Amino acid sequence: MSATPKVKHPKGLPFLFLSEMWERFGYYLMIGIFTLYLKDVKAGFAMTEAESADLYGTFIALVFLTPFLGGLIADRYLGYTKSIVIGGLMMGVGYCLMGVHSLTMLYLAMTLVIIGNGFFKPNISTLLGNIYSTPEYQDKKDDGYNIFYMGINVGAFICNFFGAAMYIMLGWEYAFLAAGIGMFIGVIVFLTGLKHYRAFDIKKGVQEGDMSFAKIAMLILFPSLIAGVIGWIVPTKLLGHALVGSNSTDAFIFACLPVIYFYGSLYFKASKTEKRPLAALLTIFIVVILFWAVFKQNGTALTTWADRYTNREVSNPAAKQAFSSLSLSQNVVYQKDSVALYDEAFRLQKKDGVVQKEFNYPTYFKNVPAAQLPKEGEHVELWATNLSLSINPAWVIILTPLIVAFFTWLRRRDKEPSTASKIIFGVFISALSVLVMVGAVYAGGNGSEKVSVLWLMGSYGVITIGELFLSPMGLSLVSKLSPVRITSLMMGGWFLSTSIGNKLSGVLATMWDTYSDKSNFFWVNFALLLFSAVIGFVLLKWLNGIMKEVGVK
Repeated sequence: MSATPKVKHPKGLPFLFLSEMWERFGYYLMIGIFTLYLKDVKAGFAMTEAESADLYGTFIALVFLTPFLGGLIADRYLGYTKSIVIGGLMMGVGYCLMGVHSLTMLYLAMTLVIIGNGFFKPNISTLLGNIYSTPEYQDKKDDGYNIFYMGINVGAFICNFFGAAMYIMLGWEYAFLAAGIGMFIGVIVFLTGLKHYRAFDIKKGVQEGDMSFAKIAMLILFPSLIAGVIGWIVPTKLLGHALVGSNSTDAFIFACLPVIYFYGSLYFKASKTEKRPLAALLTIFIVVILFWAVFKQNGTALTTWADRYTNREVSNPAAKQAFSSLSLSQNVVYQKDSVALYDEAFRLQKKDGVVQKEFNYPTYFKNVPAAQLPKEGEHVELWATNLSLSINPAWVIILTPLIVAFFTWLRRRDKEPSTASKIIFGVFISALSVLVMVGAVYAGGNGSEKVSVLWLMGSYGVITIGELFLSPMGLSLVSKLSPVRITSLMMGGWFLSTSIGNKLSGVLATMWDTYSDKSNFFWVNFALLLFSAVIGFVLLKWLNGIMKEVGVK
């Protein structure tokens, strides 16, 4: 008797995998150097930790807020293909313009990336779900999203090596240019595979009972803009200071309120059969906000930890030669010169907005133990800080096949947890990762000495397990529970929760300098994630009941 042939994945998967890989190459290359560029005293904008974290948090928040609009426009008017191509081209141009050293041009570039991602991100995820909608592929949807997610992280892993080499050899502008080229390659790959998913690019149009686009603009979009302006101006006028940290944070919070109202109205106006699945989705959206608030500190607090508190010296002769020849390290001389003034906690000192200077050794050596300091005039090789952002995607590439195999093994024994259960366990596992960073703070005497990069690798390793339980499963859950007529719109809702979490990550990171004991910074993060996990576990039985009702796991 012949063996039963294994069901393969849809032919469109490799093209969507590679498109997203190159898109993420560009995005994560840009994100990996963004705050480093903003804080660069010589070639950047000499921002403080709080200033760069606030701008970074606002930026990545808006990047994930616009999928709400991009999903809506794709669902009703443009379809997925046009939206993905338009979004990809806008992002590519935006990355290239970031290399122009001007705050005005930086804000223009950020705007293009923000709008472009709104068109690209929710629609390629929805298109992936659609190609798994036929009976022969339906049961492999979770695996498909996991494979797709690994593609994202292949791009996120390799990009930082290109970014490091470009900014070390040629300057920041060439690193941003490389990000733009990566995005353009992603668009080309997507168009190459069009024949495999064209049939699944179904424009749904406006259904009976749907709110018209003009009405959405009047009731949601314009109120969001007005609310954002009010949030920027009014609290400062009334209180003399921002309500929550900064004007940009206040503006973001106010602008989100009409959008949150819109998603609430979807629930209240839904039919009886749609109500409970929508309630489950909205609940998951709320639970995962704090996960993103901690996870997205990879570009702020954890990059700062890598830059200031991690031993980045390449001492092995062979490794030193490899890093140097590939332009992945910077050669720093241990001798006094005019350098930017930082205090003992690595806080940049400014007076009336002007960076203060001192005659001293390079800042990196501030917390190198005296016994480990090089001799006067000696050169040391320091691996590029942004390479630390490749640790997380490297773990994703390593662990994804193991996680997929683990869930496949459980599925064969009919013991696989539901998608909602995976997400809640993901939040809990992520909380444990923060404890590794608490250990790192204690090991380094609260920053008085640099610590091994193994601490960062351990923390990223644990949070990656949580991420793999949560992030691809979230995309899969939206695809499973959303009413067909608003699937892409609900995908935008998933990214809205990501957006709010991203902004919160920036708010948390702006407080880095206010903690004299850095372990307390990480204890706060741990408490937030643990709180979110507890809420999730309390609601888990209810969530699983809804999923059982609609016939999904």
